[in-house]
Amino acid sequence: VHGGPPPAPPPLSPHPSSSTMVNLVTSDNESFTVEKAVASRSVLIKNMLEDVGETDQPIPLPNVTASVLKKVLEYCDHHKNEPMPTSEDLAAEDTRKRTTDIGEWDQKFIQVDQEMLFEIILAANYLDIKPLLDVGCKTVAN
Repeated sequence: VHGGPPPAPPPLSPHPSSSTMVNLVTSDNESFTVEKAVASRSVLIKNMLEDVGETDQPIPLPNVTASVLKKVLEYCDHHKNEPMPTSEDLAAEDTRKRTTDIGEWDQKFIQVDQEMLFEIILAANYLDIKPLLDVGCKTVAN
C-alpha cells in the first residue's frame, strides 16, 4: 500500500529545555540559561547535572557573581566544541606545556582588569574549568 498518512512526528517532551539548556543562578541571584554543552565545560556543573539527572531545577553557584559568570560562560561557549581534557592529558600537559603560550582568542578574552582576572581564576577553580584556570594563571604569571 502506497501513500497513506506520513508517520507522526515523535511527541515533543513537555520540557524541551531540560535536555539542552541549563539554568544557573549566581550568588547575586541572577539567572543564566545556557546550553548544556557550554555549562558542562565546568566539571562541577557537569557532575551536578549527572547527579540530578534531567531537571529544570536551577543550579546555584554561590561562589560566582553574575558579571564573572558572564565572562566564564563566554569562554565556555567559545570552547564548547573542544574535547574535554582527560586526566591523562592534564598530566602530560603539566610536564610538556608549562610554557606561557595562550591562544589568540584567549589572550583577548582575558584582557580584563586585575580584580576581574582574579575573580575569573577563582570562578574557574570553583567551577573546575581547568583550561580557563590555566589561561588565568598564565596571564597572571606573564
